[in-house]
Amino acid sequence: MRDRIMSYEIVEECIACGACESECPVDAIAPKDNIYVVDATACIDCGACAGVCPVEAAREKSD
Repeated sequence: MRDRIMSYEIVEECIACGACESECPVDAIAPKDNIYVVDATACIDCGACAGVCPVEAAREKSD
């Protein structure tokens, strides 16, 4: 069992390019109000989103 619900988040620096959404292997990322968001219940902590974000808006969530 995972200790955290979600390990990645997308912060306000998001430019809504969509790179993270298409890279997510479990479709945990979707657009919402001119920014992309991570579904906490679906995120598997793989980091694929962070690897493709051109502005480093997808990052590991700090506790």
